[in-house]
Amino acid sequence: MVRFSFLILFSLLFVNCKSAKVSKHLENSLNSNFFENQFTGLMVYNPRTKDTVFNHNAERYFTPASNTKIFTLFTALQYLPEKVPAFKYAVHQDTLIVRGTGDPSFLHHYFKDSTALEFMKNYKAIKLVTDNYANDKFGPGWAWEDYDMYYSPERSAFPLYGNVLSISSTGDLNTYPEILKPQATFTSMNKRRDFNENNFYYKLTRKDTIEVPFVLDTTLVKQLWSDLLPGKVEFIPYSTAKTDQVLYSIPSDSLYKRMMHVSDNFLAEQILILTSSTVSDTLDADPIRKSILENQLKDLKQKPKWRDGSGLSNYNLFTPLSFVQVLEKLYDEIPRERLFNFFPAGGVSGTLKNWYAGPNGPYVFAKTGTLSSASTLSGYLLTNSGDVLIFSFMNNNYNTSTNKVKEHMQAVLEYLRDNY
Repeated sequence: MVRFSFLILFSLLFVNCKSAKVSKHLENSLNSNFFENQFTGLMVYNPRTKDTVFNHNAERYFTPASNTKIFTLFTALQYLPEKVPAFKYAVHQDTLIVRGTGDPSFLHHYFKDSTALEFMKNYKAIKLVTDNYANDKFGPGWAWEDYDMYYSPERSAFPLYGNVLSISSTGDLNTYPEILKPQATFTSMNKRRDFNENNFYYKLTRKDTIEVPFVLDTTLVKQLWSDLLPGKVEFIPYSTAKTDQVLYSIPSDSLYKRMMHVSDNFLAEQILILTSSTVSDTLDADPIRKSILENQLKDLKQKPKWRDGSGLSNYNLFTPLSFVQVLEKLYDEIPRERLFNFFPAGGVSGTLKNWYAGPNGPYVFAKTGTLSSASTLSGYLLTNSGDVLIFSFMNNNYNTSTNKVKEHMQAVLEYLRDNY
């Protein structure tokens, strides 16, 4: 009995010494000359032992950039079913009455899902209700000069083609959708679209593809629907019809994985809109964010300032501790294989393909975030000893290259992998 107690005591002392050594090394790293002229926070947590391994500014607020998508993922997993709700509908004789749900997969250039279109083809007339979208087309705090960039499409109730025009050149010019090809012009200018008009510009010098957001005005929307279902679609401002039936499209997990792996802002925004469709006919992401924070995430120690689904907004403010808390909830609720599949894997996939490659395979499964002078990474780290650590590493207000910041972050995480 005495020997058994001694072994337990020795084991605890060994663990405490190891943790103290790791903590001291990390503190020295973050107090080095490289980090002294920027704002850095790091929290590392062991979900098995429920111990905080390291805390450096973890209760302070940072601009999270695309780490915000972790909260969007958590929200979607609380609300959305296994398949994405494509639209709500009611049938009156040979007429289909449709309310959009915000499903971004409809004819999207990556998913190319046509479930909704094939269903609509079965009806002689389609009435598309247009009064159920409550949000602005852009999120609060988005940079206005990004209007023609692929990562800043407009938000909407019934997206088409990802709300972008895809332009590619393989010798001949190709566009998706093809109907907008006449509106694409070769140019030597840097802009890709007129500010408020659907005149698109390209200067492809190799086999390349660019994506340019639409202006979702009435003319364009009618043009696209007339091309898809000639003479069938009528737009109505409101309807008293009870659209209580739902058509489903692609598996929801495929949407989450794409959002997280390539950090797709459009998918993130539309996913939050989608979640609102499960509780109301009115599409409004704002009450959904408020409800999540007041209910499922009411125990967060620091309430975030959460303004959009993607992290494009500079108004967002989150702490490393809040990300660790949400990541722990996901870790506790979702089987590990499924959960890690949502996140880019170091050295293997998505935005981590060129970073965090381990000698024995990926050791980091995490979400990146990048804005001007903001580089963040939050997720899961596999140590050589077999532990899974949850971490959130946030850097703001640096005056060096983002790659230099990432190199120092990688060195810190490699040390954790090898020494914890």
